[in-house]
Amino acid sequence: MKRKVNFSVWTAMLAGILLLPSAVTTAQTISAEQLRKDQQDFVNLGFGMFIHYGIATYVNDDWADPDAPASLFNPKKLDAEQWAKAAKSANMTYGCLTTKHHSGFPIWDTKTTDYNVMNSPLKRDVVKEYADAFRKNGLKVMLYYSILDTHHELRPGQITKAHIGMVKEQLRELLTNYGTIDAMIIDGWDAPWSRISYDDVPFEEIYMLIKSIQPRCLVMDLNAAKYPAEALFYTDIKSYEQGAGQHISKESNKLPALSCLPLQSNWFWKTSMPRQRMKNPEELVNKMLVPFNQAYCNFILNVAPNRDGQFDDNALEALKQIGKLYNKPATLPSFPEAAMPIISHNKAKFQPANTSWSNDYAIMDFGNDDRFGTAWNSHPSVKKPWYEVELSGDKGVNLITITEDGNITKYRLEYSVNGVWKTLVNGTDAGKVKVHRFNRVWADKVRIVIEEYKNTPSINEFGVYDERK
Repeated sequence: MKRKVNFSVWTAMLAGILLLPSAVTTAQTISAEQLRKDQQDFVNLGFGMFIHYGIATYVNDDWADPDAPASLFNPKKLDAEQWAKAAKSANMTYGCLTTKHHSGFPIWDTKTTDYNVMNSPLKRDVVKEYADAFRKNGLKVMLYYSILDTHHELRPGQITKAHIGMVKEQLRELLTNYGTIDAMIIDGWDAPWSRISYDDVPFEEIYMLIKSIQPRCLVMDLNAAKYPAEALFYTDIKSYEQGAGQHISKESNKLPALSCLPLQSNWFWKTSMPRQRMKNPEELVNKMLVPFNQAYCNFILNVAPNRDGQFDDNALEALKQIGKLYNKPATLPSFPEAAMPIISHNKAKFQPANTSWSNDYAIMDFGNDDRFGTAWNSHPSVKKPWYEVELSGDKGVNLITITEDGNITKYRLEYSVNGVWKTLVNGTDAGKVKVHRFNRVWADKVRIVIEEYKNTPSINEFGVYDERK
């Protein structure tokens, strides 16, 4: 079915957004010291409640039909106070509600689309009721938002400026009308199943918009499957969705992290749930929650409200049992020093590359293909390998990342201007992800010259960025 979408409204919103001063606020609004404190504060929260609730609750499927009518959303006993008290019973410290899932049905009073909760039989702002109830019970408030929106046709290959305007305006509403939001958990972005890249919907613009409205709001993108565990690519907090096969290493993690899992069988409520056994509270606490907390990782457990808008009795009982087993420690470990998040467009992605002699099965194109599972491999006979990326004319550069397997121990980063190579960095970082920030230079090419290494070098991804400052 072709939907009627008011693109003229979105276009007007977009024009307004682009003219606002906040649109040019930089990501440096928050200092590295303040961001680190906010990241540690999030880790210290220890345990929270995810609440997947929306139109999908009423269709018995986690991915709702994008044409499902708003009339389906019809809870008779919606009680956000019950949700908050249930979270308190489990000794949770915060909540996170799905304001809009992938099928595009907002459960707040949005002005961006008629397809929302105010045009359902409920006609109440669920986000407001949730935020008020959780704050009343001493719990912090976080929100979930999906970039993928199948109802409004914000999907791969169909994205317009008006779509981006809608995203910005919806986030502006959520960050303006509901008090302090400690974190925005964003989904449906740069994932293999959503196929919406950080260029299609520009990550840096969205990140900076969020920070311009609420500078202390953490931005978390559920993108751990793609990016290496050693650096914060496109997120303030490294996330791990266990149900999607993303598991944090409790032994080696060094980043502020989030791990999420549903208490019930699915994220959204299903008709079978009142009769199901919940996940074992003792295993959740002793095998996940407690060891995660000791590994700089906050655990968020999803509890799905039923079609009346309340938690089932078996879910409430499981939460009480968890609360008897878990008390958040007074202090939790501080995560080690970490580089600031990488949020900008990678100028090296898919650009022409050149290298010293390499193996035929792993040539230069694998080193900047935006896939961290592939790699350029140097030929073993080359004593001083190099990897070079062309930038299609002079481009500003102030950040370079090298993702590899930890073999490279000494190297030189260089940039070319009019055919003359100049040194940027003499590096000795032996880590798997090397992050180098420096004053902006203008370059037509950038390269790494590898001087010392343990084994034959390879590069998974060579990243070149121009961060806004």
